Amino acid sequence: MASTSAEIIAFLLTISGWVLVSSTLPTDYWKVSTIDGTVITTATFWANLWKTCVTDSTGVSNCKDFPSMLALDGYIQACRGLMISAVCLGFFGAVFGLIGMKCTKVGGSDQTKAKIACLAGLIFILSGLCSMTSCSLYANRITSEFFDPSFVAQKYELGAALFIGWAGASLCIIGGSIFCFSIAENSNSARRGYAYNGAASVMSSRSKVHNSVPDKTPPKHFDKNAYV
Repeated sequence: MASTSAEIIAFLLTISGWVLVSSTLPTDYWKVSTIDGTVITTATFWANLWKTCVTDSTGVSNCKDFPSMLALDGYIQACRGLMISAVCLGFFGAVFGLIGMKCTKVGGSDQTKAKIACLAGLIFILSGLCSMTSCSLYANRITSEFFDPSFVAQKYELGAALFIGWAGASLCIIGGSIFCFSIAENSNSARRGYAYNGAASVMSSRSKVHNSVPDKTPPKHFDKNAYV
């Protein structure tokens, strides 16, 4: 029962993390222009993995998609690939996790379902690591430019999408770890059941041997004077 509850919690955590990671990919604010040292702000610059935009003081936004994938910076291409991989891995992890849970009727025996659940946990952990690496790589580029005194172009700060991606990656890793522990718990349960059955069989065999041994105690013959 405890294992089933743990698997349900792990499934909810991983699905929530996967939804957050998936929503991070099209989110606009991966980085936002800083207002540090600015007295009057007339425009706000922001960008994500697909476009760069500017919003003026009236709230009107003008966006420009990145014209060429090959002309992009290497870190943006890497972040795109990692985030897409995280979303795809999360989908397959959700499918395997649903099959490997004890509360479902598919997947075979408990040992087989435990292995499938462990595989789902590993996939979710890998998905979380991909998302964590992508957000950290993007954030590292922002912070390195922000604290570089020789960088004179527009400086940016961390956007909301990065924090959503980090949160989703953490949930995927935590839920995936709980899924991986399910195979260890099932193996321990199987060992306890085997030990109990083995002990019961030994006791049964001993009782059979004891019953099969004939009683060689010589019969006692009492004389009639013994009752007097």
